[in-house]
Amino acid sequence: MASERADDDHPDGPDLVEQAFRQAAFSMSVFDIEQRYRRLNDVACQVMGVEEDVLLGQVFPYGVPADVEQLGMLAALRDVAETGKPTHYESFTRAPSGIREHAWNLELWPVRDASGEVCAVGMAAFDSSEQHWARQRLAVLDEAAVSIGTSLDLDRTAQELADLVVPRFADFASVDLLEAVMRGDEPAEAGPDGAVVLRRLAHAAGSAGAPAPALGPGATDTYPPYSPPARALRTGQPVLSRSGAPDFDHWMASAPERAQSLRGVVVTSLVAVPLIARGTTLGVAVLLRTRPDVFNEDDFVLARELASRAALCVDNARRYTRERGTALALQESLLPRGPSRQSAVDVASRYLPTDSRAGVGGDWFDVIPLSGARVGLVVGDVVGHGIQASATMGRLRTAVQTLADVDLPPDELLAHLDDLVLRLAADDDSATGGGRAAVGATGATCLYAVYDPVSRELAVASAGHPPPVLVLPDGETKVVDVSVGPVLGVGGLPFETTEIQLPEGSLVALFTDGLVEAAAGDPDLGIALLARTLADGHSAHASLEDRCDRVLSALLPKNPGDDVALVLARTRALDAGHVRVWDLPADFEVVAEARRRAVAQLEQWGLEDAAFVTELVVSELVTNAIRYGADPIQLRLIHDRTLICEVSDGSSTSPHLRRARIFDEGGRGLLLVAQLTTSWGTRHTRTGKTIWAEQALD
Repeated sequence: MASERADDDHPDGPDLVEQAFRQAAFSMSVFDIEQRYRRLNDVACQVMGVEEDVLLGQVFPYGVPADVEQLGMLAALRDVAETGKPTHYESFTRAPSGIREHAWNLELWPVRDASGEVCAVGMAAFDSSEQHWARQRLAVLDEAAVSIGTSLDLDRTAQELADLVVPRFADFASVDLLEAVMRGDEPAEAGPDGAVVLRRLAHAAGSAGAPAPALGPGATDTYPPYSPPARALRTGQPVLSRSGAPDFDHWMASAPERAQSLRGVVVTSLVAVPLIARGTTLGVAVLLRTRPDVFNEDDFVLARELASRAALCVDNARRYTRERGTALALQESLLPRGPSRQSAVDVASRYLPTDSRAGVGGDWFDVIPLSGARVGLVVGDVVGHGIQASATMGRLRTAVQTLADVDLPPDELLAHLDDLVLRLAADDDSATGGGRAAVGATGATCLYAVYDPVSRELAVASAGHPPPVLVLPDGETKVVDVSVGPVLGVGGLPFETTEIQLPEGSLVALFTDGLVEAAAGDPDLGIALLARTLADGHSAHASLEDRCDRVLSALLPKNPGDDVALVLARTRALDAGHVRVWDLPADFEVVAEARRRAVAQLEQWGLEDAAFVTELVVSELVTNAIRYGADPIQLRLIHDRTLICEVSDGSSTSPHLRRARIFDEGGRGLLLVAQLTTSWGTRHTRTGKTIWAEQALD
């Protein structure tokens, strides 16, 4: 009170207080307990945009729409007047002048009269816009760290950048990339005239006043050298422009569709920011504002930081695109090319690589023609993804083809394949010093089946792979009860062959686990769904291609998380009219009779042109079986797409081809057979072996 009296006693005391109130560097206002304006200093009047006399006696907020922020400030004024307690309030409003948005820190306190009653409320407003925008910029950067680059898809990454900056930072944004980046390649230098061709990946518009996009996603446009995007790409620095600037207007005039998109729109500022990652310029992001406040230096820094982070994500997606393209090209070169013509089965197949971040997997399938009109059906899965998995898949597929070519039964083939995987793992481990997972360390699964159209027998063996599903001609479905062996690369454990008899027209479905695990996550439920889907589409005349599409549609989501391989094979049978069998005694006198019977059978089939070669083949193979083999001896002719001659005996000793010397009297038989036929070989059976030779038919 002493200090107050001293001020009052001083001749200039009240004037000094008044001057201090009016000339304060921050906004100060006084309201009565009914929230009417009682006093305002000069800064408060400037903020409100009116003179003090206009506001005095008016209820807050006067002349300003009562939005959420204004209603919040009004509630704070009432609370101080009613409780007599000071409070702090933060507000974000647009000034009536429309120049720019402001953030305010408000301090409100009660003003008491001599009796101690609250008679007014004082309010001091401090402009905290710069701090507010700084926090907003940090929030944008924090959000960019988690919202940009959530996938390795170029389109999605570009759209994430556009969606982040609109509308909180810009009213319109577009992201364009160089054409080479879209293919995963290194971008080339700009042309001699400085013009660049860019492809639109994404754009976003924030409000009704924002311009419409001149280009749709996927469209390309040529940017002249004076345009802001071309200059940003050339200099590697952000470029600022706006409506009315020579470069901006010239650029708009050069592209009528771009000028049309900006008709009626005033671009207050535009910034083109290059997307640069690891020293490589990938494209450009264009941000523009139609709001009154233009891009400032702090906005430049934020735009450059956002573009830098987005460019790293785009470059990661580009590198992934390139690696995935390489893996796909490798895998496609290793998988079968088109359907294989077989007499034993009709086949349709599908292979779908995954779009997941892990990359292309190691799924594969094969349809291998075997001797005796038989066919080998293979499906396998290398654990892991990427180029390494594709390369491993190619090695295993080649090994299966080689082992199948020597007519090994399914269980023996898988045993040899298991040994091969172990050797490959040891070689890889030795080459890398044990520092990298070898090819067999993560394992691979494989299912190998052999179908014989003569006996209609299907022999199946599995190395950790799901069993095949059957659909019989009457529509009944069943899962083959296969004894599943260990995955390839474990070593030391046996494999078993399961043999079943199939009626002609049976459907055999082989698949990888990506098909049956995609829908429900449970392989058993997936196999049951596969069986139901195949049964629902069952028809004697149903296309295998359509049934493949039906299965994929029913079991797979839009973006499967793993590779999928599917093989559908409908079995055929070679009846007695295409197969003739003779049991022969172990007597050399029967050789002539065997030739006579073979020629007579060829005449019935209308294959007289093949008689000469067939006589020679029958004579050589039967003679060798009598001389070097054992009972029982059997001759079989098969009329298929080719003419197959087979001689079986009870000995497991295999013949070998050798070249006789000039004065040798023998040793030329198998050489002649090999030269006169398209192929020949030996396959072992439970009771001995079979020597076969195949002739092409016109």
